Parts: sequence; structure tokens; C-alpha cells
Amino acid sequence: MIDAESAIYSTISGVFKEHYPNGSQYGEEVDSPAKFPCMVLIESDNYTHEASLDAEMHEHNANLMYTLDIYSNKTSGAKQECKKILGLLDQEMQNLGFVRTTCLPTRNQDRKIYRITARYRAVISEEYRIYRR
Repeated sequence: MIDAESAIYSTISGVFKEHYPNGSQYGEEVDSPAKFPCMVLIESDNYTHEASLDAEMHEHNANLMYTLDIYSNKTSGAKQECKKILGLLDQEMQNLGFVRTTCLPTRNQDRKIYRITARYRAVISEEYRIYRR
């Protein structure tokens, strides 16, 4: 299995922390973050890119999907804050070579928290080179 999750998470969370040092970031799902604003980036899927298998069935590339959740608990301007953060992190995901496949507001358990979810996909090589499909 080609596992680049730590490197990708470190890059995106580093950009978030640079702009929002008092926010929180997670690499696992969370419904109620401890601090706001918050970003959660998880690898939602990682499966073999079958077209690149060799005769010995060795994996040379993998299809990746990442889910990015942005949370804000502002009483006024939560949606705008989420969109601003998403714009920043979306650009970084695209710089890495990912394509955004969806972006939508997501219903959160706590109605006082605004949340936006975006999903990204790419193909990655065993050398961690990322390709857009």
C-alpha cells in the first residue's frame, strides 16, 4: 500500500496552523472540536490503481481520496470564516495535485457549529508523485 497520509496531512495542517495558530486540526473525524476554527483532514480512501499493476501484481500507483472538514462556531460570520479557510486549504490541495470533487455545507450534530466538507482525489505513485486523473 502506498501511504502518504502523514506527509499530506502535515502539509495541509501546517498551512492551517500558520494562518490560524489558535485553531485546532485533526487527522481523525471529530463532531465537536475543542477549539475553533478547526480543520479535519482524513484519508477517506486508498486503493490500487489497477492500470499500473505489473505482472507480479505489484502496486505502483494508488487512487487517493481525502475529506476536508472546516468548522467555525462564530455567532456571526461562521460561514464566511469556513469559506475563507477552505479557499486557503483548497489552493494547497490543488498545489499538491489533488482535484476537488465536491464541496458542500454539512449538517453538524451541534447546530451552533457551521461546517463545510470538501473531497479531493488524485493518483499517487510509489515515489509519492501525485497525478491528476
